[in-house]
Amino acid sequence: MSDIETASVMKAQMPILYSFRRCPYAIRARLGLASAGIGYVLREVVLRDKPAEMLKVSPKGTVPVLVLPDGQVIDESLDIMKWALEEQDPEGLYTLSDAQYEKVDALIVRNDTVFKASLDRYKYPGRFESEDPLEHREKASEILRELDGMLAGNLWLLGDYPTLADMALLPFVRQFSFVDREWFLGEPWPHLMRWLEDFLESERFQAVMARNSPWKPGDEPLFMPG
Repeated sequence: MSDIETASVMKAQMPILYSFRRCPYAIRARLGLASAGIGYVLREVVLRDKPAEMLKVSPKGTVPVLVLPDGQVIDESLDIMKWALEEQDPEGLYTLSDAQYEKVDALIVRNDTVFKASLDRYKYPGRFESEDPLEHREKASEILRELDGMLAGNLWLLGDYPTLADMALLPFVRQFSFVDREWFLGEPWPHLMRWLEDFLESERFQAVMARNSPWKPGDEPLFMPG
């Protein structure tokens, strides 16, 4: 079997992930797959020139999009994370008690609604001209101060080990932290900053943030190891 034929066989047995490197939702998906140890074929997307292949399987046109070998499409970041960790969860990120599930779900829902809405209005004021970006920075900061309190006695949000909540929230806290880096570093949330910096310096984050050229039809598959 030739190298091309071998690659085709491997590709047919692996999920395909359409992703955009800096998107926090796409970072989430890559973290979930990496945490589960699931290999995949990465297709880096240019958002202003979305490939027809991606739009065919997910017409809404947002990343991430995961196409499973059987043709099933998962195009919500949290669903991708949960699918991966339900397949295999070597670190116990989603192997939780009922009480922990409730806490994780509550943290993620608040992040994806209240925090994300304020983050967008703070980061992209030109899109929301009728709203005060600093007011939304403060609304988001209230949530971050609460997270800082949770982290005061813990390495991670729920204790000494990471859960799905940490991996789901960190990409968005990272994005918030870079809007005005000097201001962020001057705020009194030392436990939150330690949590974030440990994540940014981790091997896993560095691996999922590797730079890759945009995918185009005919390219050799880019295999990401499990």
